[in-house]
Amino acid sequence: MLEDGTYSAIVIAADDDGEEGSGAVRVELAVTSGPHKGDVIAVRGRFPGIAILDLLAEPATVTVRDGRPGVTLDRSG
Repeated sequence: MLEDGTYSAIVIAADDDGEEGSGAVRVELAVTSGPHKGDVIAVRGRFPGIAILDLLAEPATVTVRDGRPGVTLDRSG
């Protein structure tokens, strides 16, 4: 797991989390810079209005606080 901090990443995989009707998605992200470049983390979350396939290759920011990661997509336009 990554230490607390902020990391640039890209979505490399996305899939339904398997829970019927939960609306949650499991995404895998690769860190793109810094000492953790190339590390892959998996996060479960919701991305309303975005199809699962549209998540692929999206740039993102991963923020880890108290050992818990959060993801913000860096979508433009």
